Amino acid sequence: MIITLVILVLSAICFAIGKFRSDIVALCALVLLLLFRILTPEEALSGFSNSVVIMMVGLFVVGGAIFQTGLAKKISGQLLKLAGNNENRLFLLVMLCTAAIGAFVSNTGTVALMMPIVVSMAAGANMNASRLLMPLAFASSMGGMMTLIGTPPNLVIQDALVKAGHVPLSFFSFLPIGLVCVTVGIVVLMPLTKIFFSTKQKQQGKRKKYKTLSELVAEYHLQENLFVLEVPHTSRLIAKTAADLDIRNRYGLSILEVRRENNGSNRFLKNVSQLLAGADVPLQAGDLLFMVGKREDVNRFSADYNVPLSQRKEKNLDFYDIGMAELLVRSSSSLVNRTVQEAELRSKYSINILGVKRKGEYIRSGLKDLKFSAGDVLLVQGTWSNIARLGGQEEEWVVLGQPLEDAAKVTLDYKAPLAAIIMILMICMMVFDSIPVAPVTAVIVAGLLMVLLGCFRNVEAAYKTINWESIVLIAAMMPMSMALEKTGASAYISQSLVSLLGDYGPMALLAGIYFTTSLMTMFISNTATAVLLAPIAMSAAAEMGVSPYPYLFAVTVGASMCFASPFSTPPNALVMPAGNYTFMDYIKVGLPLQIIVGIVMVLVLPLLYPFN
Repeated sequence: MIITLVILVLSAICFAIGKFRSDIVALCALVLLLLFRILTPEEALSGFSNSVVIMMVGLFVVGGAIFQTGLAKKISGQLLKLAGNNENRLFLLVMLCTAAIGAFVSNTGTVALMMPIVVSMAAGANMNASRLLMPLAFASSMGGMMTLIGTPPNLVIQDALVKAGHVPLSFFSFLPIGLVCVTVGIVVLMPLTKIFFSTKQKQQGKRKKYKTLSELVAEYHLQENLFVLEVPHTSRLIAKTAADLDIRNRYGLSILEVRRENNGSNRFLKNVSQLLAGADVPLQAGDLLFMVGKREDVNRFSADYNVPLSQRKEKNLDFYDIGMAELLVRSSSSLVNRTVQEAELRSKYSINILGVKRKGEYIRSGLKDLKFSAGDVLLVQGTWSNIARLGGQEEEWVVLGQPLEDAAKVTLDYKAPLAAIIMILMICMMVFDSIPVAPVTAVIVAGLLMVLLGCFRNVEAAYKTINWESIVLIAAMMPMSMALEKTGASAYISQSLVSLLGDYGPMALLAGIYFTTSLMTMFISNTATAVLLAPIAMSAAAEMGVSPYPYLFAVTVGASMCFASPFSTPPNALVMPAGNYTFMDYIKVGLPLQIIVGIVMVLVLPLLYPFN
């Protein structure tokens, strides 16, 4: 027992210092429990197969798909209309919406669904996301206190009451307590997050800013002379390639992309392909040609080949498969004094040159015969993979910006309806007991569907959404609770504290049970803590001859309202990487909240559920 407690204390100290990665600290603690034979290998590795950990992996994927398809941005845009750019209104909106969802959906699922939306909202309001993400995690736990199914400890005390022959709790018996928790949380978190996370906003603002894709489009005026033509079934273009047509020489036009949309019979299964116009891309009926040039030249091409201008209102450049980047030509480059045709960038790298910036002037026409000079900035276009290849030619040019990061930020917005349907189905499977699917199964199915139905650019993109540091942290710390129970440390601590306070009256005993539960939940799961302390609370109430209800509610609230540690609950761990939080951030913001909520609950519980 002593060795287990020493390992626990050392781990807490390392977490607090913050100089070591949290997942490494957790793994070291796990190894020590193995070396001292406190846990068997099967027990030590059980966290990695725990359904909560597997659910977290799946929820990272689902959340990434919600972000990748632009669904998060669309939802956040609607919410921003309600809050405007007012930080306090946005804060309230996040807290209240999350708590309402958390009353019916698991707190882990609530955070995973809301996190990409909240990040988008923060970006849209030019607000530091860390100001909202920790309240998001805490609000999900507070919302779980509103209903019987909101959090597992609620079901634990319900079971304890039923077994003891007491009147069972109703679905909304927890609602008054949940409302008090949410109110206290808003009052405490609003000033604390503003105080402690304002400095992070300044640090983030120092990062080097690169041009976005939309800024490049605007800077080179690509949208001004952009025309979209749709190839009909009767056109002479069908089966021809851009090389066959020689459009640049005959008409002075450039085809930026050939867009192919395959809707099938269901608009929710829509697929969009973007292709560079080349000798290997024969045109098909229904293709959209995005062309840049003078209107009279476009009209002449349209008439010659019976290709009308598209009747669609939108003619935006999208970057699903094809991207853009700027290249700065070095003085030592072989491109200097060579024309675009002589440079053969098209044949070597499969990229097009859309424009050249030279001494503040933008050149977009007559590019074929233009000779490059040192210091020219070339706007190039190609598939994202081909643009990534350009970074390997540092002796020729410098790639400006972060093209691979730009590619990762491009949303597959045509998949947003599909992502919404998958998300709603997942929520329904998790909420309604009539659907015989376990929550972890629902999450795995949803994550797999997001990948298989194209809500990610590729499978690798789905894997990148998983924050493995958080996964390892939770999985490695879960066996700690098993070690505390196995060695008898948790039972000894809880029984000792309760027995010491029992002589000072029911209120002192209530405070002792609450804060013992709250303390233990920082190191073992809230469900395990509730299971351990519920019978102790029940027997303590029987010995004093008072009602067990306030004591059992103290157990479930104390087990659920744990905010002072990133690994005390999965939601706290989920927001840690996205909010760029340290262990000490949870101490600074979460610990005061945890103490204040505890004091309020000790005072409120006897009013809602009297001792007699």
